[in-house]
Amino acid sequence: MRNFLKNLGPGILVSAAFIGPGTVTVCTLAGVEFGYSLLWALLLSVFSCIILQEMSARLGVVSQKGLSEVIREEIKRPFLRVFAIILIFSAIVIGNAAYEAGNITGAVLGAQAIFGDQSLQLGSFQLNLWSLLIGFIAFLLLFSGSYKTLEKVFIGLVLLMSISFVLTAILTKPDIFEVLKGFIPTTNAAGLLTVMAIVGTTVVPYNLFLHASLVSEKWKDSSFLPTARKELVVSILLGGVVSMAILISAASAGITDVNSAADMALSLEPLFGKFATWFMALGLLAAGITSSITAPLAAAYVVQGSLGWKGGMASAKFKMVWAGVLILGVFFSSLQINPIEIIRFAQIANGILLPVIAIFLFWIVNKHSVLGQHRNSVWQNILGILVIALSVFLGIKAIVSVIGSF
Repeated sequence: MRNFLKNLGPGILVSAAFIGPGTVTVCTLAGVEFGYSLLWALLLSVFSCIILQEMSARLGVVSQKGLSEVIREEIKRPFLRVFAIILIFSAIVIGNAAYEAGNITGAVLGAQAIFGDQSLQLGSFQLNLWSLLIGFIAFLLLFSGSYKTLEKVFIGLVLLMSISFVLTAILTKPDIFEVLKGFIPTTNAAGLLTVMAIVGTTVVPYNLFLHASLVSEKWKDSSFLPTARKELVVSILLGGVVSMAILISAASAGITDVNSAADMALSLEPLFGKFATWFMALGLLAAGITSSITAPLAAAYVVQGSLGWKGGMASAKFKMVWAGVLILGVFFSSLQINPIEIIRFAQIANGILLPVIAIFLFWIVNKHSVLGQHRNSVWQNILGILVIALSVFLGIKAIVSVIGSF
């Protein structure tokens, strides 16, 4: 057990990355609107995430390269290579800069639910001081350039998040029989979009890039592959339990007038006491902080691999990329500006990128020249094809829904 705990890290960061404010909000609304009936969709999304992330981790451990670096090297035709890099930049770098505001704002909402609003009026602008503080915390952790420091902080934050949301679920006293029934697949026309949102917030393109890079930082040869797999499965399952706890809390609370996780945190106190509010708000705060760190980190890894930079997390170029993403997020969040057009563009790019990267990843993990004896088995290929089909469907739905919103 001690040896396993020592090897925790990359999977925990990936798990923390997908449990951001977006996932917390989607799970909250799913529980409020559909009760426990979409727990099966969460289970499906967790297993899909494990299948894709295992391929990404295997690629990183065996090749000792990030996913964007492998893309740059393996796509031989210049036109296709340039197209792939532009698409990746659009979805991951520009997209994460846009989403970063939401990550920081999610953490702010959690802080406000516990400590109240802290803002400063500057003429016609109202500056949110919580945004600046959370951005500063993220900056300090990333600036350290130490992967081991990030690991320790994230293990602590994920534990805080897990305890907070699970205790919230316990305090709301769910009906266990109804919870178990929620794992039986059933949906309706209204619930289908929520199913897609649940899967889409768990299986995300930037985590595939982040994971391959992180495992190559931690483990230096293929002998660590079994360890990386165990750590990944445990971490993603833990993330799934956290997501399920959020949905169960929302479903069992019996609250209907809720538009976000922050609303739910504030609504729990009259029914279940101030501890329920604190636990939910602490979980949201931890989820926002973890995502506000992993989004800039993923963007920096993508740029580094795409452009062939060397030097790792401590290099000046690497720091410039994550700092740019973080500063934009703090700016949009602190001034409460919603970069809606950038987010729409990023959603379309992500909708295209997820199936493209899933297909590319599937191709590369079947290449003997890259992974040798560690290439996909028959069963891994069967599961991979099923997840790719799901990712294609997700991508088409994301693009159609965003275009329809214009």
